[in-house]
Amino acid sequence: MQRVAALLSYDGTNFSGYQVQPSKRTVQLELEQALTKLHKGEKIKVISSGRTDAGVHAKGQVIHFDTSLTIPANRWPNAINACLPDDIFVHEVKPVAVDFHARYDTVGKEYRYQISLKRQLDVFRRNFTYLIQQEVNTAEMELAAHYLIGRHDYSSFCASNTDVKDKVREVTAIELVKSGDELSLRFKGTGFLYNMVRIMVGTLLEVGYGKLESEDVAHILAARDRTKASKTAPAHGLYLWKVDYPNLVFDYYKNNES
Repeated sequence: MQRVAALLSYDGTNFSGYQVQPSKRTVQLELEQALTKLHKGEKIKVISSGRTDAGVHAKGQVIHFDTSLTIPANRWPNAINACLPDDIFVHEVKPVAVDFHARYDTVGKEYRYQISLKRQLDVFRRNFTYLIQQEVNTAEMELAAHYLIGRHDYSSFCASNTDVKDKVREVTAIELVKSGDELSLRFKGTGFLYNMVRIMVGTLLEVGYGKLESEDVAHILAARDRTKASKTAPAHGLYLWKVDYPNLVFDYYKNNES
């Protein structure tokens, strides 16, 4: 048996999230069905770097699986894509060590949240950007974002229905990048809690609207209380952008650094 890792993208619009759920269409289900077909009925289990919720997209999700097939690495993507629906695409496959684990070996992740600053709905981007239809003060948002960088207890920015006990995580960078009528909020860290990025986005937008002061974010963080932060931003603006590993680098990233 050979263990391989795959880098893939998906449009989360028509999925009930990544993880397999009874009677629902999920990314994991489609991947496992495709691989099982490719393996002539042999059940294949895939492990991902992490789950994404319904409506959340991925530019650079990573999975691993074990295979009995002897397909060259450069031919794997075409073989898998031929069995996948059009809203999932495998970019690259690499052989990895037998003890490689897509989830537990991660050393960093990047999420991006895309906001549309247009005044009117763009029907072609409605599932991929969050249309806010009002002015935001990005300078104040950047000031507020600095309070969220570092190693902290992010209980205030974690969904209340999670059973995770340790809510200490490290956020290494938050960047706001404006390009035309889109604002991209980019979050890098060693790990993130359930809904953490979307709650941070919702709170930073409140600062941008002038409903919160930038320094209020520091108090919200210190409170360790989900009720102190703002509403969770909608799922469709969020992308799992990149996953980092200590001994695995995908060539795909060399041509897609922006």
